[in-house]
Amino acid sequence: MTNTDHTPLAKPVSPSEIPDAAIAMIDADGTVAAWTQAAEQLVGYSAAEVVGRSAAHVLPPPEEARRASASAEQCRAQSGWSGTAAVRHRDGHTLRMTLRVSLLRGQDAGTRWLVSVTDIGSLSSGAAGGPVRESLLARAPIGIVVYDPQLRCGWVNDAMERHDGVPCHRRFGRGLKDSLPAVEAAALEVVMRQVLESGTTTVHEYRAWPPADRPREHAFSASFFCLQDADGTPLGVCSMTVDVTGNRRARERLAILSEASTHIGSTLDVMRTGQELAELAVPLLADHTLVDLVESVPFGVEPSARTGTMSVRPPLMRRAGVASVDLGVLELPWVREEVVHAHPDSLFSAAMRTGRSYLEPVLDTHSGPWVDHDPVRAQKVRDSGVHSLMVVPIRARRCVLGLALFGRSMEQTPFQEDDLLLAEELVTRAALCLDNALQYARERTTALTLQRDLLPHRVQGGAAVEVASRYVPADTDHGVGGDWFDVIELSGARVALVVGDVVGHGINAAATMGRLRTAMRTLADLDLPPDELLAHLDDTVRRLNDEDADVSDEVPAVVGATCLYAVYDPVTRWCTMARAGHPPPLIVDAQGRVTIPDLPAGAPLGLGLGLVPFESVELELPVGSVLAFYSDGLIETRDEDIDVGLQRLGAALAQPGASLEDLCSQAMKTLPARASADDVTLLLARTRALKPAQVASWDLPNELVTVPTARHLAVRQLRQWGLEPLVTPVESIVSELVTNAIRHGGGPSRLRLIQHRVLTCEVSDTNTGQPRPRHPRTLDERGRGLYTVARLSRRWGSRSAADGKVVWAEQDLPSTAGVL
Repeated sequence: MTNTDHTPLAKPVSPSEIPDAAIAMIDADGTVAAWTQAAEQLVGYSAAEVVGRSAAHVLPPPEEARRASASAEQCRAQSGWSGTAAVRHRDGHTLRMTLRVSLLRGQDAGTRWLVSVTDIGSLSSGAAGGPVRESLLARAPIGIVVYDPQLRCGWVNDAMERHDGVPCHRRFGRGLKDSLPAVEAAALEVVMRQVLESGTTTVHEYRAWPPADRPREHAFSASFFCLQDADGTPLGVCSMTVDVTGNRRARERLAILSEASTHIGSTLDVMRTGQELAELAVPLLADHTLVDLVESVPFGVEPSARTGTMSVRPPLMRRAGVASVDLGVLELPWVREEVVHAHPDSLFSAAMRTGRSYLEPVLDTHSGPWVDHDPVRAQKVRDSGVHSLMVVPIRARRCVLGLALFGRSMEQTPFQEDDLLLAEELVTRAALCLDNALQYARERTTALTLQRDLLPHRVQGGAAVEVASRYVPADTDHGVGGDWFDVIELSGARVALVVGDVVGHGINAAATMGRLRTAMRTLADLDLPPDELLAHLDDTVRRLNDEDADVSDEVPAVVGATCLYAVYDPVTRWCTMARAGHPPPLIVDAQGRVTIPDLPAGAPLGLGLGLVPFESVELELPVGSVLAFYSDGLIETRDEDIDVGLQRLGAALAQPGASLEDLCSQAMKTLPARASADDVTLLLARTRALKPAQVASWDLPNELVTVPTARHLAVRQLRQWGLEPLVTPVESIVSELVTNAIRHGGGPSRLRLIQHRVLTCEVSDTNTGQPRPRHPRTLDERGRGLYTVARLSRRWGSRSAADGKVVWAEQDLPSTAGVL
């Protein structure tokens, strides 16, 4: 029995791996002694035409004949030869061949030559080649044995002994059972008898542990050819055995890398990517794998130190991946997601500083600075049985993002250089995924920060409404969107409620949202009716599109947005609203009944549909009504109709007496369990009304003599409200505003005082022209009215009204005053 272990491969060899080499046996005199069917197919000569004749018969004269003679001398001197040669086809044309000549030894000390020839044209045409062909091209050692029809060894070359350790003298006259295990010998005998009967070529693969490299498993490929006599009678079987370990390992590595392309980086979560790398490497490459990332990386922050500039003190790491053939072995001080501390003198710290990989074929766990510093951890490593280690830094753009550690304990073969190359390739692919995830996390964090900074940090409805809100950003697969909401306090205790949604996600959508929110606030300060405000906002969005088109060579995507704008007046309890392609609001009364107002949809902003006017609707709302403004992310899903989402939201809000915060929470619970593909925004406003005692108004005739009367009425009301400290400034404000209304208006005016969080003084007239303050010169007798109003007020302004305009000014209430 041989001293070599053999294990048949479980996977059969595919037909594409069967070599198409032509085989011929030549005796010591250069006469063809045996021929194969493959040789006949390649050069066109049958066995009857070449067997018993000189091998020069198939060489084109005279140059190749002379080369053949020289090659024969070289073969005798070197016991073999390989190279290229021209072979004459039977029809006369010349074939360019790769040729290999091997010396065979017989039992009687005789010698023969085995010639294998392969058409170079078939190789260059991209034909699939098997292990033998690959080895021929690489000039790898080929073990050759020629068996007689009874399957006894008659000829063998020296290379065969290096494959299985069986010397030549132990083979001659013996069958396979004397050199192979009985099971495999029987299997191979069946294969060879089939070759003898059919004359075809067959390949059989097996694994073995040669004496020269006993610790390492090798893969061998044995190809069997039927040798024929001149009359076509089988003379025996030629076996050509090639060590294809490198090819097998290469195929295994390609398979692992193929797995990496589909299994690593399935998400943009850096921690998940680290775990995917660990799980892929076990057990394909290692028994145990750990992946540690610099602590800032999972939070979307790139390490600040570059390769080669890191301080002696290693950075804190966070364990991102753990995988093992035996999880009990990995009972180390840190588990997944915990912070990892590395000793400054360890291989891990060295890899972080230098950015280079380290291979420890035989791991020394009994000496070294880190062993002395941390004996407990060293003992855990010894107990785990890890005897071979690879440490590979995870690098991206000159930064070390972390480390991947590969260890072997169950597999006794230590890591080698080709294992390190594979590990580095895997880590490189993971590093690319991690870098992409890191950049995405950084962009998403920036967008989210931008969006949250642009959204109101605290919403207040003043005396008009009680408000509550929720904002949930889109999931990590879709990024931050362009949702926004706002509550804008207007003059006269009124309040504007806004919700909008910019098309798209990411920084661009968030930035566009910020620009629209700013434009919205500017337009709201002009106190335009909702339909006019949306028309101006539509113009703003289209101008933004035009500006982007001017600075870009490419055709930009149209920036579109939807918006809902409402103004509520707590004095009259009227709410005026309009929308631009946005979902309608829900109105919930104090008894929990839910209605959807008949509000024209309008066109989305920025789509060039400005010819279609926006329409406002006025509603009188009872005190305690809840207005629900939301974005489509709250009610739309891919699996449900929008009406279903509206019914679900309405049911969550139909809870009489519940606080707005509780209603927001209940509405958020209606979201699907899976992450949303869009931002979710909800703004709730419960209406209030001012008491009659908080408002005082008087109609004034269009005569200058009424100015003192107006001052007197205002002063008397302030004293009734206990606002004596405001008498002097308000007296002056009323005087100036009423005077302007009488001089520039064409009809009666109206004075109104409103006490809420501030004191508002309003004077309305029938003139639609808006007042413009001037800066009078020293000798001017006029033009100081609005200048005086601005100096005496916390803020002032004007707004359009149905029959003219309203000019207003606000005063802060004294600290001792109370709201009625």
